[in-house]
Amino acid sequence: MSNGFAQLQARFLRLRSNKLFEGFVISVIVLSALVVGAKTYDNVNRFEHILAVLDAAVTLFFLVEIAIRMAAEPRFKDFFKSGWNLFDLVIVLASIIPIDSTETVLIARLLRVFRALRLVSMIPELRVLLNALVVSIPRMGYVALLMFIIFYIYAAIGSFIFEDIDTFLWGNISLAMLTLFRIATFEDWTDVMYDTMEVYPYSWIYYITFIFLTAFIFLNMMIGIVLEVMQSESAKFKAENGEGPEQESRALHQELGQLREQLDRVEALLRENKRQP
Repeated sequence: MSNGFAQLQARFLRLRSNKLFEGFVISVIVLSALVVGAKTYDNVNRFEHILAVLDAAVTLFFLVEIAIRMAAEPRFKDFFKSGWNLFDLVIVLASIIPIDSTETVLIARLLRVFRALRLVSMIPELRVLLNALVVSIPRMGYVALLMFIIFYIYAAIGSFIFEDIDTFLWGNISLAMLTLFRIATFEDWTDVMYDTMEVYPYSWIYYITFIFLTAFIFLNMMIGIVLEVMQSESAKFKAENGEGPEQESRALHQELGQLREQLDRVEALLRENKRQP
């Protein structure tokens, strides 16, 4: 009995590691996303039955696929040690929620939208990008805090100076911060500057210094943090998959060690042949 289960588990493991199976799973995920998107159109009512059948088939396939991944684990509890496995399990279980009830139809449709996120767990490169994003968020938080301080200072200055010119843009500090956000995104910021320059000709200094700080310095700091984290995450990913310079050097050392052992054996054989008369 145990031997048969071990063989079945080995088959599931080979199936889970098969590239064709992974590609088919990715295709089904894309299909599920297309089905959800198709339901947002009004002129697909005549295909509503077909879309419902496709949605049920996709849900059933996801259940089978997650069951295969569970069965392929040497120990069942090892499946729950991976955060990506838990993520996939939550998405799949959420897809089981029926959409016939009027109370749960909105929640069920929203949860089905998140099935497209399973592409992240299936494609390793996307996992690296998402891990880099999650790891870089705490470090970017300090830059965002510094940006908020700069925004607040400039908003207070702008509210004090430019309030009489345009109360809609500079009436209070909250409106001033929204205006500064518009300026930081370069959304018609010159119109705002020219309005104030009609009263204060040197107000361009205010805008130029603000744009220099936000668009050039802080934005590049954000990009630098993300690039640094992505490099470290890529190095970790290569190390886990046996790639990278460290793994190549280890493989080279192993080959050199094997060559030395073979040379030692050849030398030993030569010495024995010399000793024999």
